[in-house]
Amino acid sequence: MTDLAALGEDIKTTLGAVVTGTSVTRGELTIDVAAADILKVMAHLQGAGEFKILVDLCGVDWPQRAKRFDVVYHLLSLTKNARIRVKAQVGEGESIPSIISLYPAAGWFERETFDMYGVAFAEHPDMRRILTDYGFSGYPLRKDFPLTGYVELRYDDELKRVVYQPVQLVQEFRDFDFMSPWEGAPHILPGDEKAAMAPGATSGDPGKKP
Repeated sequence: MTDLAALGEDIKTTLGAVVTGTSVTRGELTIDVAAADILKVMAHLQGAGEFKILVDLCGVDWPQRAKRFDVVYHLLSLTKNARIRVKAQVGEGESIPSIISLYPAAGWFERETFDMYGVAFAEHPDMRRILTDYGFSGYPLRKDFPLTGYVELRYDDELKRVVYQPVQLVQEFRDFDFMSPWEGAPHILPGDEKAAMAPGATSGDPGKKP
């Protein structure tokens, strides 16, 4: 089994100031790097580091932070039997270099991160949305994205075409009493009237024996 703490120190020593921090948590090594140097870091990990497999690439949103987003890469080395997590901070409106030239599997992962968070990847050959619909507004996995979205898509039977319109919430169809199920309802629920027919029950209090 690879000594992850030692591996982290070795990577930090080799790459120098490019690596801003390392940690080992739950049996996985995490290294923090500068976004501008991500290609240099990934090239080292793929070559000398023997992390040949890109397992995943995703984003994380920290709205209160100056550089709002983390772009997170998960790599696997079969020869070392180890995993490594690489994190780079990216500010809103900034971009980070694409790693497709090193890991072709990153293509769709980067498009998904762009679609969900709005983080652009420089030099990506096809930087466009991949999960949301044409004309979609906003980035659904940002913490400040409204839970209902901005617009809804539906087929208009009169116009005979698909139309977009602002989301409308019909509150009159929502009736929440927020009552604890352990308290019991103060009113007779559907089906409770049968309790009045039970032997010994009184008409004033269904189900209660005298």
